[in-house]
Amino acid sequence: MASSKEFLEYVLEQLSDLEEISYRAMMGEYIIYYRGKIIGGIYDDRFLVKPVKTAKSLMPNADMELPYEGAKEMLLVEEMENREFLRELVEAMYEELPVPRKRK
Repeated sequence: MASSKEFLEYVLEQLSDLEEISYRAMMGEYIIYYRGKIIGGIYDDRFLVKPVKTAKSLMPNADMELPYEGAKEMLLVEEMENREFLRELVEAMYEELPVPRKRK
């Protein structure tokens, strides 16, 4: 099942306190970037983030879910209504995220 454009718009609105949030559509889903680094994505109308140490500590009870078959598990973000928490989560994760590889 592909994610809806409406859910993407909702997530982007909830993250709008952050500058430099962007996304890329990929096979019916959306990859979410913060300041050029991938923080996670929207898969089947779920917002999932990379399971870096900081994210795990801020969401100790978060479910680990597969974004799609064959992928690594990611953390499900359930506190979508709490914009302050989302800003704190994304900013805290930033330093732990890998620098994206240059595309050829």
